[in-house]
Amino acid sequence: MAGPTPGHRRNTQPRAKIDDPKKSMKTFKRLLALIFKRYKVHMIFVFICIIVSVLASVQGTLFIQTLFDDYITPLVDQVAQGKEADFTPLLFAISRVAVFYIIGAAATYTQSRIMIYVTQGTMRDLRNDIFRHMESLPIKYFDTHKHGDIMSVYTNDVDTLRQMISQSMTQVFNSAITIGAVLASMFVLSLPLTLLTLLMVAVMLFVSKTLAGKSGKYFVTQQTDLGTENGFIEEMMNGQKVVKVFNHEKKSVEDFNKLNDKLFNSSYNANMFANIIMPINGQLGNVSYVLCAIAGSILAVTCSGIPVLGLSLGSLVSFLTFNKNFNQPISQVSQQFNSIVMALAGAERIFALLDEKSEEDNGYVTLVNAEIKDGKLTETDKRTGMWAWKHTHQATGEIEYKPLRGDLVMDDVDFGYTDDKIVLHNVDIYARPGQKIAFVGSTGAGKTTITNLINRFYDIQDGKIRYDGININKIKKSDLRRSLGVVLQETNLFSDTIMENIRYGRLDATDDEVIAAAKLANADSFIRQLPDGYNTVIKADGGNLSQGQRQMLAIARAAVADPPALILDEATSSIDTRTEKMVQESMDKLMKGRTTFVIAHRLSTVKNSDCIIVLEQGRIIERGTHEQLLEQKGKYYQLYTGKAS
Repeated sequence: MAGPTPGHRRNTQPRAKIDDPKKSMKTFKRLLALIFKRYKVHMIFVFICIIVSVLASVQGTLFIQTLFDDYITPLVDQVAQGKEADFTPLLFAISRVAVFYIIGAAATYTQSRIMIYVTQGTMRDLRNDIFRHMESLPIKYFDTHKHGDIMSVYTNDVDTLRQMISQSMTQVFNSAITIGAVLASMFVLSLPLTLLTLLMVAVMLFVSKTLAGKSGKYFVTQQTDLGTENGFIEEMMNGQKVVKVFNHEKKSVEDFNKLNDKLFNSSYNANMFANIIMPINGQLGNVSYVLCAIAGSILAVTCSGIPVLGLSLGSLVSFLTFNKNFNQPISQVSQQFNSIVMALAGAERIFALLDEKSEEDNGYVTLVNAEIKDGKLTETDKRTGMWAWKHTHQATGEIEYKPLRGDLVMDDVDFGYTDDKIVLHNVDIYARPGQKIAFVGSTGAGKTTITNLINRFYDIQDGKIRYDGININKIKKSDLRRSLGVVLQETNLFSDTIMENIRYGRLDATDDEVIAAAKLANADSFIRQLPDGYNTVIKADGGNLSQGQRQMLAIARAAVADPPALILDEATSSIDTRTEKMVQESMDKLMKGRTTFVIAHRLSTVKNSDCIIVLEQGRIIERGTHEQLLEQKGKYYQLYTGKAS
């Protein structure tokens, strides 16, 4: 009962559905809105550059007609008539076109540079948004989602947006402008050939839609399979000792191969259909070019001078160039479809995480430093070692200061990780200021769950929890947790120096305060024996330290926070008996004057508790001092002596 059932941990991010066009379009619009919100000016410049580049290319193609009909043909006639050819007008015309091409090239270069900035900036912003939002999520989210799958959102899913933003979006817009400009030019040059081209385009679109529909669903599956595989890899990395202890390397490889084969199949099918779109469309474009060349030649020879049908040599050459230019962007858009589908699948998972409900906090009672001034408890900016609850009454606005004493009451509390499965029943606990309250019981009895409720990692279904007479629902969560120093059974150390890992308990702690906390936890001696002492960098969650040393650093971290109350969840479970005695002395000093909640399997560490609460299947079955419980010869007696009552 220390957490959700294992089945909860197998959930993954919601899967995007490419067969839901409305949902995909909604995701695309949301992504565009996010980009334009932060890079609106940049995108406007990009679109201007694209338009300039397209127009420069179109005018160059149109110039082919002018080149043949207005310059080359007259020059050929002049030479045939024995006249001296005048190339000056042609040179001026070519120079003018060259200037346009240079402007177009500059526009393309500028567009590319801007899009690199927009793409990388968007990915940076998304990662920031995801991490910021992740930090606001409740503990329940991390208990019910695979961590590797969450990591996949940061890496794979965000990265899928890179090609879409940098290439696909601009390519689609470029293609749309190109198609519009080229289509208009083609209508001007020849209506019959334009209609023939559009007929072939319809065939290309039908083929693209059919193939894209088949590849799209596999790209969505591919992203999900990739997240699952990453989650498995993370689990195996974290559990290598367990794998090797039980000699399950072969089984791990077999399980990985199954997941990898599944990813291979979805990736193969996705890319198989996606990669043949471009070649097929390219060949259909060539067919369109050949048909227009044949039809155009016939029109140029047989219908010369006939309105609408007639073509000059320059018009035919120019139109055939436009035919290529018209089919090319359609093929390019088809080729970009796979990256768009992958990006939308990734964006769907990103937005699914961003849409997760943040941890609610409606508390308005805050924890402040306090001092006695003129006989009254008042707030101060100085760290005095005295704390008070600042209670601003919602109805009147009146501010009341109440000293933090560490008085905790759980009154008839029921709790379940899901509403249909209650794991704590009718829990009543009364912890007076400065008392040491111990929770004991079999594994899964609900000991850790109670401390999670005190921290408000989860909210109760029924009953009341009061801290110094204040309903904890009224206390701001950050302030409630700030009043509780916590040492967990699973020690989490960060990739930083030992000094900074201890200082994590209170970021404004001085070096001397950090060292004093380490001495309190009896960690100072082993720290000074390390190569760089307190500046030794911890890597891989303290893998180069013993479990006992890591636990002592966690205790030092709690000590430097100097909290008014403590929660010790199996705080000495991983320390050998000799070290335990040393740490226990320090812990007794740390606990002095503080309300302390202790969870322990080693009952020797809780003998001196003011009250020992025995839990069984989410219910309190016994309570009392060590001596009282031994006299009762109940569950505690069995746990302590190993004998039946």
